[in-house]
Amino acid sequence: MSVELPLWRALAGYRVLTMLYAIGLCATRFDLFVRPWIAVGYLAVMAVWTLATLPKVRNAASCTKRFLAADLTIALTGILLTPLADSHQRIAGGPTLPSIWTAGAVLAFAIKGGWRWAAVTSTPVAFANLVERGHPARDTVHSLILVWVASIAIGYVVEVARASERTLARALEIEAATRERERLARDIHDGVLQVLAMVKRRGTALGGEAAELGRLAGEQEVALRTLVSGGLVPVSRVSQDAAAGAVVRAVEEPADDGRVDLRSLLAPYASGRVSLAEPGAPVPLPALVARELAAAVGAALDNVRVHAGEEARAWILVEDEPDGIIVSVRDDGPGIPAGRLAEAEGEGRLGVAQSIRGRLRDLGGSAELSSVPGQGTEVELKVPKKAKAGRR
Repeated sequence: MSVELPLWRALAGYRVLTMLYAIGLCATRFDLFVRPWIAVGYLAVMAVWTLATLPKVRNAASCTKRFLAADLTIALTGILLTPLADSHQRIAGGPTLPSIWTAGAVLAFAIKGGWRWAAVTSTPVAFANLVERGHPARDTVHSLILVWVASIAIGYVVEVARASERTLARALEIEAATRERERLARDIHDGVLQVLAMVKRRGTALGGEAAELGRLAGEQEVALRTLVSGGLVPVSRVSQDAAAGAVVRAVEEPADDGRVDLRSLLAPYASGRVSLAEPGAPVPLPALVARELAAAVGAALDNVRVHAGEEARAWILVEDEPDGIIVSVRDDGPGIPAGRLAEAEGEGRLGVAQSIRGRLRDLGGSAELSSVPGQGTEVELKVPKKAKAGRR
């Protein structure tokens, strides 16, 4: 049950009880009104409106802005009609025609829109009361402050309750998804992964075409193990050319706050020759930043394939530091001879200069490349957690 539902029920009860209170108050002093027909007419309208609109205060969806505006208008009208129905002497110390029923209109705004709506709605109510009294009497000011504080407090509680509900719902979804993933992981581990591992071993031992089959089985084993262990690859879009043999990339859609988990963008790079090590918890980054960083990793792996050969192995390490994210890409290739990068840049080959360093520079980060001939190459990419993707 929603935590808001009891508040809406309480508001409906409050409106009915305060309507009866206002009618009873009018009945006890009916003979003292200067124009009693005004009071009777207004209270009749207020009673019909209150009873007819009880379904409107059932929940936030049915409590529309149009209804709230009309409800507030009726409350303000009752306050401003009080001087016409009562004498000036009695107004100075008596209640208005709607009395405390007016607070129900303000509370409806508070439950519907939170404390900001409550604060804004309290302003015309306060102004109408001051106009009705003609001067800021002490009891009037006290009553207005009480309504203002109470409505803002209730609005704030509603906002906190809604945020807590969203958090709880998300936690329950994650728990359910985790349980299902663990169940699937057990079943897959007991069957599919063991078969793929056996095919890889047997294929490698047999050689020839069987070795290629074993290599493919090994890549699928790594990809499947990554998927079932963390559920990191939510396939939102794939290449339209996938049927023609194009590389298929999983792309995570941004969450409501515009952030994505970097791990989900790096997971598709894992294969039989590319190992991925990442934190056990999500690594959230702004969507554009995460995609630029993942693209830089992809460019580094492209360099491994081109310069170190198809048989070279590579390792991706993701580190979530307090002040930034560090992604390291290391390979076991022959390394880069001294001065080769500067020479390539002079020849117009800007893979490292633009695809890697240029991207990181636009993010406010850095890309450090270290290579020892015969011992492979390592690219270390650093981005601050508050990085924003700039224009390229």
